[in-house]
Amino acid sequence: MSRDHRGSRRASGATLPRHLYSVASMRRSDWVPPIVWMAAILALSTDAGSAEHTGGFVLPALRFIWPTATLPLLESIHAVVRKLAHVTEYAVLGSLWYRAFAVGRRPPRIAVALAFGLSVAWAGVDEAFQMLVPSRTPSILDVGIDAAGALIACIGAVGRPRLVDVMTSALLWAATVVGSVALVLNAVIGDGSGGLWVTTSAAALAVVARRRGTTG
Repeated sequence: MSRDHRGSRRASGATLPRHLYSVASMRRSDWVPPIVWMAAILALSTDAGSAEHTGGFVLPALRFIWPTATLPLLESIHAVVRKLAHVTEYAVLGSLWYRAFAVGRRPPRIAVALAFGLSVAWAGVDEAFQMLVPSRTPSILDVGIDAAGALIACIGAVGRPRLVDVMTSALLWAATVVGSVALVLNAVIGDGSGGLWVTTSAAALAVVARRRGTTG
């Protein structure tokens, strides 16, 4: 066997483990949170996440906070809340995927590209799925809003990784705690909770998985 051939084999043997390491080092606690969150987003694309259902618990809450507001004003605020929810849920998704790829030893730029690409692709799937739901209306604008949320999180993760990680944890904890309280209150007064069951459960699972990844 020639020296060059032996050298090429040694070189390929040296690079292959490094390539595999970036994938193998992604523990279950790294990729489970974003996948769970993607499932929650898709579940909210069903009738459970329609404006009619979210209005069932958002509008009464707004009425309680602002009793003198007119119904058109409350409905406008409800619409804004729904758009902000788009930004938030995809900011969380982008952050979760960035963390998964970064922990898997991907370079920051590659981690950002993968996290952002997956988030935008899922936004497209999300809106396309709504074409099959009579009570939902797919919108390319929503894809843009979702992409903006993911982009903000990915850029922030590179510049301020610790801050974004803390904010992601805070949002997941808030979704878990506030969602749990809302579920209990809705059960007491006999109102339906719709998509709250999905988001609360997904947030709780993501919190548990992230904590295991931190302590593991």
